[in-house]
Amino acid sequence: MKGIILAGGKGTRLYPLTEIVSKGLLPVYDKPMIYYPLTTLIENGIKDISIISDPSNLNKYNKLLGSGSRFGVKFNYLWQHNPGGIAEAFIIAEDYIKKEKTALILGDNIFSSSNVFKRAFREFKSGAVIFGYEVSNPFRYGVVEFGDEKVISIEEKPKKPKSNFAIPGLYLYDSSVCEVARSLKRSKRGELEITDVNKHYLNTGKLKVYKINRGCVWLDAGTPSSLHESAEYIEVIEKRQGIKVGCVEEAAIKSKFLDKKDLMDKLDDMPDCDYKDYLKKIIK
Repeated sequence: MKGIILAGGKGTRLYPLTEIVSKGLLPVYDKPMIYYPLTTLIENGIKDISIISDPSNLNKYNKLLGSGSRFGVKFNYLWQHNPGGIAEAFIIAEDYIKKEKTALILGDNIFSSSNVFKRAFREFKSGAVIFGYEVSNPFRYGVVEFGDEKVISIEEKPKKPKSNFAIPGLYLYDSSVCEVARSLKRSKRGELEITDVNKHYLNTGKLKVYKINRGCVWLDAGTPSSLHESAEYIEVIEKRQGIKVGCVEEAAIKSKFLDKKDLMDKLDDMPDCDYKDYLKKIIK
């Protein structure tokens, strides 16, 4: 399975923070925002990952992450010239995806302490998978109504939601998703909507949903308040538990993409800092 991190868009909800830098490069406590979705993919076994962003920021992501070799993975970089919707990522990445399954995660989505993702990634064979996360304000999100992992309906920001389960920005698709994306018509805002992709799989009986466990935290760091709240949450967890959320190297070691000896060799190129001290602790 290949992975895609969609880190494009203009980040208008975070203006003026995003006037000169992509929101995926903004700090969320002690790490760039993109480290968190990247960690989610790697800890679930994804080793080949494409990062999609606008041309003005793509070189910055490349400078931050490189080829992926220092994490034991492979990165590919693709342009999205103008914001054209989440589903447009599959058209942009069609030559990259080829005939493989794909996990798409949004660059501003942060997950922590989920025990359902590994099962979903492991069991996924065909069709599409979305996740349901219980919230108190479902009218702000895409909402899924389901029973026994079978999707009954999907609604985008409904006035009267049929459930309290929002759909977070992590999706699994089989290789037909590129063809599905190409068949879509653009919405009134000129975008190819991911909801329409999911409705296609729903209408063909190929959409499955996993309910995310209550112990999992899902954060959408795409607004000033949620960016601040995300940083506060991660700071509390890291200080209280002595662990780091979104540590890419640790995820790579757990997935056996990187061994401890390789990591030790790479520490020589890292400046003295708290992050380096944490990696030393992992090695020991």
